[in-house]
Amino acid sequence: MYTIRPIRNEEDYEAACARIRQLMGAQLDTPEGDELDVLTDLVEHYEDKHYPIGKPTAVDSIEFRMDQAGLTRRDLIPLIGSRQKVSEILSGKREITMSMARALHKHLGIPADVLLQETGAAFDSAFEEIDPRRFPLKEMAKRGWFSKLTDLPDPPDLLDRAEELINAMREKAGGPQAADFPLYRKNGHRRINAKTDAYALKAWCWRVLGQANETSPQARYQPGTVTEPFMREVAQLSVREDGPRRAQQRLAEHGIALVIERHLPRTHLDGAALCLLDGRPVIGLTLRYDRIDNFWFSLMHELAHVSLHLDCDENELFIDDLSLTGEDPLEEEADTLARNALIPPELWETSPVRRRATILAVYAFAREAEVHPAVIAGRVRHDEGNYRLLSQLVGSGEVRKQFETGKSAMQARNWK
Repeated sequence: MYTIRPIRNEEDYEAACARIRQLMGAQLDTPEGDELDVLTDLVEHYEDKHYPIGKPTAVDSIEFRMDQAGLTRRDLIPLIGSRQKVSEILSGKREITMSMARALHKHLGIPADVLLQETGAAFDSAFEEIDPRRFPLKEMAKRGWFSKLTDLPDPPDLLDRAEELINAMREKAGGPQAADFPLYRKNGHRRINAKTDAYALKAWCWRVLGQANETSPQARYQPGTVTEPFMREVAQLSVREDGPRRAQQRLAEHGIALVIERHLPRTHLDGAALCLLDGRPVIGLTLRYDRIDNFWFSLMHELAHVSLHLDCDENELFIDDLSLTGEDPLEEEADTLARNALIPPELWETSPVRRRATILAVYAFAREAEVHPAVIAGRVRHDEGNYRLLSQLVGSGEVRKQFETGKSAMQARNWK
């Protein structure tokens, strides 16, 4: 049973959102309806505080960068002038001067137009270029993403070395053209949450491409390899206990890299289909929901993009938060192909499990469809819109551990 508690961090936020999705459709004046009302209020309060709609205030931006970089008020004294001035700025009692704004922009990477918005001043559009100091450097260093760092340095050192570290990471991913999507404009190739931190998303994509370059498949990718029958063969590996690892190996044999990389905070990400600069597809999965059913649908969805939409000659990419719905025809096509590859539609349409989804019926149909029972349970839960059904069959906690083998002790700790 879900226990309602305060939302203090991103993990609590994601768990509350997942529970809200389970309760959608609950009737008023029922325990489930009351729980939905309370959780909705908690999530709205958290979002208002951490993801304010519209342009953030100068103080919001300073506090956000302090949190990202692990800075204290004392660290702001060289930029603002004195302990008293720092206190007055953060409490809203003193306006930010031009010299303060320039120092905060230079050393913390806060957009100058945000810092000066109260006075109506603004800098030119050159400030909208990528600023290395705006990446979540502290979290990236904690995860060991900067190979040049043997120990986590003090946060000011991270900021001072931001350009060097980000450039090295981008080069490992393939250079300036790698995952070349704009940070400030939406496009039709991203099913992403409106509150996504674009810098964190860019960093995650570079990390995935860098890992793919480092352990790139030896086989040459042949365009047209990924068809529905091919996806079906990969899906049938789900019946094996180590099916996810076998799928990674099978894809590598055909020149496709599968990289598992936990999402960064404020990316709300399940997976992506990207391209290496030599034309090989890369699938990145976050496993933010560590369940067998979620792994196989996420994998099939990204493979569907490779099959139907990905053009590596154009360095395209698709970024997906699969909890979102919409009317993007490319995403709907990928959803349909993923479902059909996991469970052939002619089997699904006549399956008795659609009428009565008992545990025995799920196991029986899974044998007929030649996939893991979690795949069937996940489809039933999705189609019914009831995520309390068959929760014992979806394989919670059974995927991530398969990809921890060979990770360093630090990386293994960061999965937790």
